[in-house]
Amino acid sequence: MISGNPLAELRKECEALLKGAMGSLRMEEALIKHFAFEKPPVWEFGQLATSICFELAKQAGEKPLALAQRLVQAVDKARLQLVKEVSAAGGYINFHVNFEQFSALTIESVRKLDAEYGLVKVEKPQKIIVEHTSVNPLHPIHIGQARNPMLGDALARMLSARGHTVFRHYYVDDVGRQTAVIAYGYEKLGKPKPTEKPDHFIGKIYTVTSCLVEINRLKRELERAKMVSADEEMAKISRELDDWVSVAFELKQKCPDLFERLLEKIGEDPDPEKSISELNKAYETGDERAKRLIREVSQLCLEGFKETLSRAGVFYDSWDWESDLVWSGLVAEALRKLRQTPFVTFLGGVLEFEAGKVVDVLALRERLGLRKDYEVPSLTLVRADGTTLYTTRDIAYTLWKFNKADKCINVIGMEQSLAQLQLKIALYALGFKDYAENLVHFAYNLVTLPGYKMSSRRGRYITLDEVLDEATRRAYEEVSKRSPQLSDEGKRKVAEIVGIGAVRYALVEVDPAKPVEFNWDRVLNFEKNSAPYIQYSHARACSILRKAARKPEKPDYRLLKEKLEQELVFALAEFPETFVEAVETLKPNLIADYANALADKFNTFYNAFPVIKAEPLELSDARLALVDAVRIVLRNSLNLVGITAPERM
Repeated sequence: MISGNPLAELRKECEALLKGAMGSLRMEEALIKHFAFEKPPVWEFGQLATSICFELAKQAGEKPLALAQRLVQAVDKARLQLVKEVSAAGGYINFHVNFEQFSALTIESVRKLDAEYGLVKVEKPQKIIVEHTSVNPLHPIHIGQARNPMLGDALARMLSARGHTVFRHYYVDDVGRQTAVIAYGYEKLGKPKPTEKPDHFIGKIYTVTSCLVEINRLKRELERAKMVSADEEMAKISRELDDWVSVAFELKQKCPDLFERLLEKIGEDPDPEKSISELNKAYETGDERAKRLIREVSQLCLEGFKETLSRAGVFYDSWDWESDLVWSGLVAEALRKLRQTPFVTFLGGVLEFEAGKVVDVLALRERLGLRKDYEVPSLTLVRADGTTLYTTRDIAYTLWKFNKADKCINVIGMEQSLAQLQLKIALYALGFKDYAENLVHFAYNLVTLPGYKMSSRRGRYITLDEVLDEATRRAYEEVSKRSPQLSDEGKRKVAEIVGIGAVRYALVEVDPAKPVEFNWDRVLNFEKNSAPYIQYSHARACSILRKAARKPEKPDYRLLKEKLEQELVFALAEFPETFVEAVETLKPNLIADYANALADKFNTFYNAFPVIKAEPLELSDARLALVDAVRIVLRNSLNLVGITAPERM
């Protein structure tokens, strides 16, 4: 027998045994709505347990323990297959697995299903768009932003493995003041060709331009404040100006030539802020010169992004330009529809969406999980100068996405929770209830670096490129120590796989709601809870199988009698349900945790018992089959979170 979910087969048998016992005691099955099973705290108590006797005892008017004992006595022993025995303890009914049968079912299922083992398919597949990364094309992707693509890619892989049709989308945020700033600086320099990786090159131009324009603006404000003798305002502007001057000093030290050229060129403009505003507005209205300029500089930055992300194994099916939504009229159409609702008003020339009013009128508070006292702020849709805001454009983008998919998952940081809530409320206001309820904000927390404070405006950030390079360098040193027999080319190939895997795992294995502290000692730890540790465990399993130089065809699984062996078999059987839970709750960290726990059990087993030299030969064959199953499940679990499982390390 082969099963894609051995634990479900075991649970099914336990439930059938219970129902049979209840029937023989003339107890109504209807009394129990759901037979829940859990793992007992101690292995010796059994591998599955149920607490239904606590519920049944209230209805039957007897003590849980007495009822549990009666049910155990009533179990039909002739029906035992995957279950070896049933016992009662403290009101619980415990099921002890028949590992002679269960080991055969589990290990053979893993080996036969191979790459498909554990990947339980959903009954009703959906078309799902996972929009992730979507870093603004202003500077290189830095480590603070890198959690997004790693989580987004893992989600896409998991959902696809579950049987859904998944589309990976990147939303290019190219409308707004920031892109106008970088385009302004790029044009002032004469549209130079990149002298380094394009996103790094663009990032330097953006940082310096932004700083010089801000200093220019603050100097103007200070002059105006002096003219009206606004002392308090003067003091505030002076403090801010001093701060930006210190930023300028720092940037001049980092890139002196670029700084001096931009200082000269921007100094020739009587009003840089006005020029940037005009460029921003021109781009949104579709002016050809503005379109060519901003698209050119954005494309340059995206070239760098694609290089970085492809190295990390992250790819996209669609690059969606925010500007296309504006120029195509989709944003204007969304605004037109919103204006037809009673929830949009003009306040001082600004178009406002009263999100709180929607919540109250449509009684959405409970549906959205909002506290009774929480007041949802209104959302500005259009500024006084006629330009739209990011969330306004996002409403149009979301409607566009739902024309292509049943569900949309937006992988966006927690700091955008309000904007994502307002977006969902706007869908309700427009009458798109199904869209709103199938729009998921996958929120995640920040990445921090001990002893390092990142600042985009100071150009002070650690790029993902630098992190991947450093991870690969450190991995090369470790691989060289552990596998000196590998050629230098082989070491570098393994180091790239291990280094990138280490970074991906570190950004995925923490619960998305919690922050990640990126620490090299933890990221590249070959001894515990890291990608290198799990990868090394996989490579160890591959090494054992290579050295054995034989493939056991009909192993005798009855010989796997040791507790560690049986715990390992049970862990393999848990993988399919762990996978399902991880996908349904959108928690890639559950897969990472599982892979780490399986690696722990495998290494404990390996250190305790011989495999190739085990005697008799039949025992060696059974253990080789177990090692093969571990290899497959470690590989499958790592692949789900985008990590390669190397065969040699």
